[in-house]
Amino acid sequence: MATIEDFQALDMRVGRIVDVRDLPEARKPSFRLKIDFGSLGTRESVAAAKTDYAAEDLMHRQVVCVFNLPPRRVAGVQSEVLVLAATHADGTLRLLIPDPEAELGSHIT
Repeated sequence: MATIEDFQALDMRVGRIVDVRDLPEARKPSFRLKIDFGSLGTRESVAAAKTDYAAEDLMHRQVVCVFNLPPRRVAGVQSEVLVLAATHADGTLRLLIPDPEAELGSHIT
């Protein structure tokens, strides 16, 4: 069982997607995302959300990301943050969306 300390060790932040590109090299239908975290700068992420979202629907959307996981190379791209989503029973993904007034880079507690 996870402890509160385990949860607190995750550095989750509010970001805004500022660029979306197809990533045809990925095994699963994926996007290459550039995410703005305000004063913390931008980070790249690979998200296997192409079957659930159109690129234009992701642009400028706020998301919740895990900021302190080790980078992972996916289809030749260094994925620096993990975008969080809920998975429905049928496998459909729905991104976790913060309050629209949350500032970019805000820590999720």
